[in-house]
Amino acid sequence: MKRFWLWAPLAGFVIFFAVVAFGLISPADRKIASKMVGKPVPAFELPPAVPGRDGLAARDFGQGQPRLLNIFASWCVPCVAEAPVLMELKRRGAKIDAIAIRDKPEDVAAFLARNGDPYERIGADTASRVQLAMGSSGVPETFVVDGKGVIRYQHIGDIRPENVPEILAELEKAR
Repeated sequence: MKRFWLWAPLAGFVIFFAVVAFGLISPADRKIASKMVGKPVPAFELPPAVPGRDGLAARDFGQGQPRLLNIFASWCVPCVAEAPVLMELKRRGAKIDAIAIRDKPEDVAAFLARNGDPYERIGADTASRVQLAMGSSGVPETFVVDGKGVIRYQHIGDIRPENVPEILAELEKAR
C-alpha cells in the first residue's frame, strides 16, 4: 500500500497533463454565433458613413432580394484582407450593404479609395448599437439577409477566397 501512495502524485500529474494537452490539441469552438440567425433584422436607421452616399436602414432588407450585410471598420486589418474578396462577390452578382463601426467619414472614404468599394449603402454605427443588436461579436462579420429581411446566415471573420462558394450558396438558399 505504501508504494501506491508513493506513485499517486505522479499519476495525478500525468492525468492532469493529459487533460490539459488534450484541451490544447483540440480546443472547443470559440466562435460566438449570433442568436439573430433566423430572425428579422433589428429595427435601425443609420446615417451615411460617407458624405454623398446613402445610409442604411432595416427597411432596405425586406425588398425581395437577398443581400449581404458586411460589418467592417477602416481600422480593422482583416477588413483590408477581405476587401478584394468582397469585390469578387460583387462582380459575381452579390448585393452588399455595410455598417461601418466606430469610424470617421474621412477614414471610411480613404479605406474605400484604397481597397475598393463593393457596397451599395454604408451606414455609420458610431456607438456599435446596431452591431450589438445584430449579435455581432467583432469585425469583420457578414450576414446573409433574405428578401423578407430575415437573417439566414452569419460568417464570422474575414471572408477568404475559399469561402466565396459557401457565401454564394447561402445567398442562393436565401432566395
